[in-house]
Amino acid sequence: MKDIDKYIEETINNINEDRDVTKSLLKDIMMYLSGDETRHERVGQVAAKYVETLQRSNEQLVKVVALMQKRTSNSNEFTEEDKAEIFELLKESG
Repeated sequence: MKDIDKYIEETINNINEDRDVTKSLLKDIMMYLSGDETRHERVGQVAAKYVETLQRSNEQLVKVVALMQKRTSNSNEFTEEDKAEIFELLKESG
């Protein structure tokens, strides 16, 4: 169980780091866009990808919290389905 706790903590740290980087990049784009209306065409797609990344990280955090809540409310063991979800989260955040 300690390994799973370690992986969950690592996953949450990765998600938070990704969010920090993405927020910083999105902030830079927003500043760039405010300078000239025509810049939207050039970097609009990039900005959309950053927002998409933030949304995905939100979904990952919700999944991790749901798994942790499920574990504490039911038992201290993860089902095979739970482990598969954690593995997917690790793949996405790594």
